[in-house]
Amino acid sequence: VQLEESGGDLVQPGGSLTLACASPELSLKIYAIGWFRQAPGKEREWVSCISGGDEVTMYADSVKGRFTIARDNDKNSVYLQMSNLKPEDTAAYYCATDLTVFCSRLSVEYDHWGQGTQVTVSS
Repeated sequence: VQLEESGGDLVQPGGSLTLACASPELSLKIYAIGWFRQAPGKEREWVSCISGGDEVTMYADSVKGRFTIARDNDKNSVYLQMSNLKPEDTAAYYCATDLTVFCSRLSVEYDHWGQGTQVTVSS
């Protein structure tokens, strides 16, 4: 299963970015999709998840109120809208799925990952 992230960029503190997760072969609308991030020298950190079916969304406390996860089924994509970005949001961002409808905060429970997209927040 191939997942593809896009949208990473260099942005100033307080700015906004929208990341996209797409798949050429998997219908993303069926499954839970998680977003994770990993900064250099740090462990991979769970950011957000949207469940399959009932579309329940979950956020890490560090991004709650600033990030929004959403699906666009017409584009077979899941987006992570990020606003009021902070330098500590700098990381490679990854989307992932375990081909179930259930969200998990644990990276080990996800079997399929994208290659990541870099977000750098700096003035």
